[in-house]
Amino acid sequence: MAGGRPAPGRDFGWLWAAYGASALGTGLAFSAFPLLAITVLHQGAAEVASLAAVGAAVGAAVAVPLGPWVEFRRKRSVMITMDLVRCAALLSVPVAYALGRLGLAQLLLVSVVVAAADITFGAAAGACLKALVRPEAMVTAQARLESTTWTATVVGPPLGGALIALLGPVATVAADAVSYLLSAAGIRAIRGREPHPRREKRGRHEKSARFADLVEGWRHILAHPLLRPLFFHTVLVNGLIMATAPLLAVLMLGPLGFTPWQYGLAFAVPCVGGLVGARLAPGLVERFGRHRVLLVAGTLRVCWPVGLVFVRPGVGGLLLVMAVELALITCIGVFNPVLAAHRLRVTETGRVVRTLTAWSVTGKAVTASLAALWGLLAGLVGAREAIGLAGVLLLATPLLLPRHEGGTDARADGVRVLPDGDKVP
Repeated sequence: MAGGRPAPGRDFGWLWAAYGASALGTGLAFSAFPLLAITVLHQGAAEVASLAAVGAAVGAAVAVPLGPWVEFRRKRSVMITMDLVRCAALLSVPVAYALGRLGLAQLLLVSVVVAAADITFGAAAGACLKALVRPEAMVTAQARLESTTWTATVVGPPLGGALIALLGPVATVAADAVSYLLSAAGIRAIRGREPHPRREKRGRHEKSARFADLVEGWRHILAHPLLRPLFFHTVLVNGLIMATAPLLAVLMLGPLGFTPWQYGLAFAVPCVGGLVGARLAPGLVERFGRHRVLLVAGTLRVCWPVGLVFVRPGVGGLLLVMAVELALITCIGVFNPVLAAHRLRVTETGRVVRTLTAWSVTGKAVTASLAALWGLLAGLVGAREAIGLAGVLLLATPLLLPRHEGGTDARADGVRVLPDGDKVP
């Protein structure tokens, strides 16, 4: 027990350590591929943009059929395999660079492989977490993972920048690859026995059954009265926030005249808010209940981005961006672990991987689509106006949040056990 709350347990500690290692590696390699494309391959803006857009989109498409495959396999074995796949893919970059054979096609292929493995690993990790952590400790566990994400976001890029300055951008890719080996070792150290998932027998219509497996995650989300509104709210909010990020970069580094270090500072310092929010989340859930925290944090997090339309040159503008981002990220730090815990709680064990895969794939697709749309919009009306429109639309998204508590109340964390051992709310 920590602070009167149930502790997630020792096996979760190994999973947490594995997650921390890979998160730090990702932070170290932040922007490594764009830097390689620009400084080594001398590519233009369109090619650099394709690394992020095409890699994420194709990777998400590749991950869709993997969901049903992962669902009925031991999750830790899948996670270790995905770590090794990511490690091998990333290591191919410094090897090709050393041989003088590195090209844009390889960077695109590696980005696709890593994106697909990221989604598959995350879905398997969710199912693993549900099996390792008791329901009453789930918010605490998710809050620790969330705080690790923001710590890596604060620490990783500056360390990666120093490593790039000393050894070049290929060094951070190699460091990221090693982080996945450490992650695999952490998952391998989990001691608890993992039973082999049982699959229901198929009927004669094999193709129909396979299609049903592919869409099961979306079917579960859309049929669930609590997951459905949270799904639409979260996907839309994340997409609108991410769609304005490149526009804000163009505005700050272009007409407003901020230097790259000022731009980096404006987004690095507010990440401390993510740590604060994640630390507060378990206590807030204990005091107010899961539903109220989701409703209030989900509403508050969309109130701030519209303020970015007022950014101006100079110290005042820099402080405005930092204040908006700090408030936004703090609310996100509270909302994300509570949402993640609730999503696992209301999803049966046999559907977790497909549900998380569907959620992640949809989120990436919507984000990519909105980013492209807002890029076109900025070309027509200007970056500041496009940022303002996204901010106004965000103010309407709380209407999508569930208005009734239902099963979201954290004080009703009891579970019943079915005859086959599956735990459901």
